Amino acid sequence: MTPSAPDLRQRGSLVFSHMGFYVRDLERMARFYKDVLCFTETDRGDLGHVELVFLSRDPAEHHQLVLATGRPADLSFSVINQISLRVPDLATLRLVRNRVRADPDVSELLCATHGNAVSIYFRDPEGNRLEVFMDTPWYCAQPLREPIDLDQPDDAVMAHAEAIARSRPRFQPRAQWQAGMARLMGDPQ
Repeated sequence: MTPSAPDLRQRGSLVFSHMGFYVRDLERMARFYKDVLCFTETDRGDLGHVELVFLSRDPAEHHQLVLATGRPADLSFSVINQISLRVPDLATLRLVRNRVRADPDVSELLCATHGNAVSIYFRDPEGNRLEVFMDTPWYCAQPLREPIDLDQPDDAVMAHAEAIARSRPRFQPRAQWQAGMARLMGDPQ
């Protein structure tokens, strides 16, 4: 009897763990991710001519981000479209926004809703775009990005995000959308 081959469509068989990217100023970037976004430095060292800093916010993950020296000084375009981090609620999203806003090395801070999320976008000290977001209980067709005022009370922010989501094609509760995606991906749940 031959064992069956693994099925990569099965939940948990292929899980995103971490990413690494090149930086110009390792110490400045490590400080930003540790001090502003509260990552913990888990390791640091050299691998040949490349210096590495390993960072995590999850004790089960040795690292979620790896900063590596070697980004060319004359590279003006970041090939990273965005690095996205999820938060549980609007209070935490506002906390991150305020920490980011206070850092002089951050640029292009923008608050937005996608209907299915409320987000802040900004560029780290070397111009890489980050998104910090909170899921909403809705799904709607993407792409969508509309400005939102995070200084409003929670109920007003959520009402605005829901109104935008409802105005888009394929509006539905997130749970319904997730169930449809599970079927599409062959996951019996």
